[in-house]
Amino acid sequence: MITKIGKITVYVEDQEQAKDFWLNKMGFVLKFEQPMGPNASWIEVGPSDDEFTTLLLYSKAAMEQQNPSAVAHPSILFSTTDIEAAYEQMKQNDVEVEDMLKMPFGTMFTFKNTCPSNAEWTGLFSLSLQMLNDR
Repeated sequence: MITKIGKITVYVEDQEQAKDFWLNKMGFVLKFEQPMGPNASWIEVGPSDDEFTTLLLYSKAAMEQQNPSAVAHPSILFSTTDIEAAYEQMKQNDVEVEDMLKMPFGTMFTFKNTCPSNAEWTGLFSLSLQMLNDR
């Protein structure tokens, strides 16, 4: 099902300032950038061109409009080579999943970790775990 941790979303006030910090002060590379409308972009940075896992520098203001509680903590995006199969397998395994979303940058869905032994983790990440098709 899940093959990699793909992206860790960091919600930022100013995407260009955050991009400048990660590229010019931390030495990361720009992995991907695409406009998401007039006031936000999908910006991914990583420590090297070869590294699969990236930081997604996501507009805090845009996320506050979509899901205000999500900006309190980073989101983790998992990757898979077959998102439809992973979605169906999770549903069969009684994992609580939301509808699949088809976006210009990939297909994703959100699922909840409802394991009672991970109550703190569930509270921290509920509704923030997503899966994207590998690019």
